[in-house]
Amino acid sequence: MAISFGSAVNAYREAAGAVEGAMGTQKTQSPQSGDNSFVNMVTDSLQNSAQVGRHAEEMTLKQIAGEADLKDVVTAVANAEHTLETVIAVRDKVLTAYQEILRMPI
Repeated sequence: MAISFGSAVNAYREAAGAVEGAMGTQKTQSPQSGDNSFVNMVTDSLQNSAQVGRHAEEMTLKQIAGEADLKDVVTAVANAEHTLETVIAVRDKVLTAYQEILRMPI
C-alpha cells in the first residue's frame, strides 16, 4: 500500500478539523493566512529544500562556464545532498507515523 506525502498531510488536516469541531473551537485563521501550522511548516521546508537544490544546479552550471570556484560548487552540492537526505528521512518518519495511525483501533 503506497501512501503519498500529500495524502498524509490531508489526513492530518482532516483529523485536526475533526478535533477542533469536537472541542467546539473554530480556527480563526486559515493555513494560508500566515499562522504557524504544520502544513505551513512543511511547505516552507520543502520550498527551502528545492531552493538549495536549485542553488547547487546553478553553481554547477557556473563552474562549467568557468564562473565559479570548484570549492563553492562542492559545498553547494554537499548542502543539497544533506538537505535531500533530511527530506527523505522526515518523509519516511511521517509516512511511518501515518501508517501507525491507520493501524490504530478506533
